[in-house]
Amino acid sequence: MNNFILGFKFALSYFTILPVKFKEEDDLSKKEILSFMLFSLPLLGLILGFITLVLYHFLADLSWFGAIICAVLYMILYGFIHTEAIIDVVDAIYAKHSGKDAYEVIKEPTIGAMGVLYAFGFFTLKIAGIVYLFINDYLFEFVAIIIISRLMLLFVIKTFEFKSTFVNQLKESLSKNIFFSAIIIFTLLNIFLIGFKAIVIIILAFVFSYFIALFIKKNVGFLNGDALGTILEISEILLVISVLIV
Repeated sequence: MNNFILGFKFALSYFTILPVKFKEEDDLSKKEILSFMLFSLPLLGLILGFITLVLYHFLADLSWFGAIICAVLYMILYGFIHTEAIIDVVDAIYAKHSGKDAYEVIKEPTIGAMGVLYAFGFFTLKIAGIVYLFINDYLFEFVAIIIISRLMLLFVIKTFEFKSTFVNQLKESLSKNIFFSAIIIFTLLNIFLIGFKAIVIIILAFVFSYFIALFIKKNVGFLNGDALGTILEISEILLVISVLIV
């Protein structure tokens, strides 16, 4: 149980801005803790989703403006870490097309104009999509989408090879039992939230995540943590569009 709690806290501290404290003796490099950290990713989606919905409950009378506030809050809660990843991946793609070392570019602290423009474009689409979900009362669908997008990161980590020491460490820590337990538990949770259409969304999420990962690997030459963040962001946008269309 202690390993699960530490794994959950590690995920919370790494992928959100919510305050978390650790003891000096806590060893977060243990394989079991990293495994539970990955298991906790969809749980973070549930937590961030319901924090966002609670705020929307108080701002619903503001209509689209209240929805915009909540959509931006959701992205603030994860510190725009995944949005920032889009900038790095796009810069790396354009660098490779120019004959530069994509790995060196993706690690640089500076950002390029194309990366910013693409990130702004995806940011606009995501905010607009979430607002549309909210004002049309697809509230639990929103929560389901952000749970599923994080669940898909486990699938991508399990399926692909990475040029990242930390992600490879996570990959080695992710046991089959934890992976399949996460798939089953969070699939059932999403069915509870929105019914059996959750299965359709999960299938679409598998497809989207797989092909986005393939696209990034082909155009950058490798996958790393930034690729995972980009996969999450684009998957969420595509899932929002899919829910609204279907």
